[in-house]
Amino acid sequence: QMAEQQSSMEIPSVERPAGIPPEFSDHVKLMFDLQLLAFQTDMTRVITFMMGPEQSNRTFREIGIADVHHSLSHHQNDPEKLEKIFRINLFHSELLAYYLEKLKATPDVNGSLLDNMILTYGSSMSDGNDHLLQNLPVVLIGGGAGKLKGGQHLRFPAETPISNLYLTLLDKLDIPVENFGASTGQINLLTGA
Repeated sequence: QMAEQQSSMEIPSVERPAGIPPEFSDHVKLMFDLQLLAFQTDMTRVITFMMGPEQSNRTFREIGIADVHHSLSHHQNDPEKLEKIFRINLFHSELLAYYLEKLKATPDVNGSLLDNMILTYGSSMSDGNDHLLQNLPVVLIGGGAGKLKGGQHLRFPAETPISNLYLTLLDKLDIPVENFGASTGQINLLTGA
């Protein structure tokens, strides 16, 4: 209703679910579809979404993994557990790919929604086995309306706080702040294309 009142565009037709889908993948896709709709109708410019909570007791029977995700993350370098964690991470990445394809296929000013957004995808731990908070795996996706230099794999010195990334992204979003959390400065290698 709010979208109809605020937006001059035609509201896309969407099928309403009867409830929470029983399969994890269907539930995540529904959440991605709602995010896409929110962006399309200009209901929001910022969304946060946690696909897998850190202490999740979820199992992934739909990909053949009956073990609890959190227990598997404490893998103790067991090859069988590591292989299952890899499959869960791959599954999550495939769900993300579903979202990215939809964003790429959705027209927006000067391109697609994906061209004009910055999506941060990652984890708050680099190794659940040791609860490591350093060397976090983070991917920035999207064109950022030309404000980011893409196609890079960057590694930063060991003591670089993740808040430096967030400080830099805030600047790219035209929200200038002097610091963010424990930031020590912006990440210059993310400078526009």
